[in-house]
Amino acid sequence: MDQPPIPFDLARMFLGDAPPLFFLEILVRTLIVYIYTMGLIRWIGGRGVAQLSMVEFLLVIALGSAVGDAAFYPDVPLLHALAVITIVVLLNKGLDWLILHYDTAKRTIDGVPVAIVEDGRLLRAGMEQRSIGAAEVISSLRQNGVRNLGEVEHAFMEGDGVMSIFRFNDPRPGLQIVPPAEVRRPAALTDPAVAPEGKACCLGCGTLEEAVAVLPDGLCPECGGCEWTAPVTRPAHKAE
Repeated sequence: MDQPPIPFDLARMFLGDAPPLFFLEILVRTLIVYIYTMGLIRWIGGRGVAQLSMVEFLLVIALGSAVGDAAFYPDVPLLHALAVITIVVLLNKGLDWLILHYDTAKRTIDGVPVAIVEDGRLLRAGMEQRSIGAAEVISSLRQNGVRNLGEVEHAFMEGDGVMSIFRFNDPRPGLQIVPPAEVRRPAALTDPAVAPEGKACCLGCGTLEEAVAVLPDGLCPECGGCEWTAPVTRPAHKAE
């Protein structure tokens, strides 16, 4: 039967039973876990990072684990935990230096912006690159006060997962996203004769096409959808 730990046993607290060479193993373990975690976070596209940079996010994860294990488990020597913390901080300082001095390192670590909206239409290639769906993009646009895709000239998903939105100076016809389609779906458009200004708007991505070319059930050249609606224009706000 295991003996209970002796309180304030300094040898157990700081050194444990491992030989001094074990500190080298700690270095290797930390490097492997750190690099693996960075790869996973880059793979998910940074959406979970939000307000933190990639390096800061990794620092929080790594330090949380190292500090927590040393605080709760009596068989984890403090010097081992302190070694992990020191290695992680030095790694982050090294990455910060690389990001500051080398553009290639910055793009590799923090990622690059990806276009997901252009001229009022969702870009399938950009959304696939970031593994993000149209519903998620539209939800983010609504949260930024966009009522109609025709308002958006450009939108980019930044490396940290935050969306940057640039609006047209003047409203343009586009896909209405307020209210959400889940609350009230836009009316289907099937007759070119009643299409406003002869235009039809794809319900899937907001692409505008000549109504006579796509109605009643033609395919959208951007997303391959076959449902169309009438484009609408959000009125410009009048100056007070």
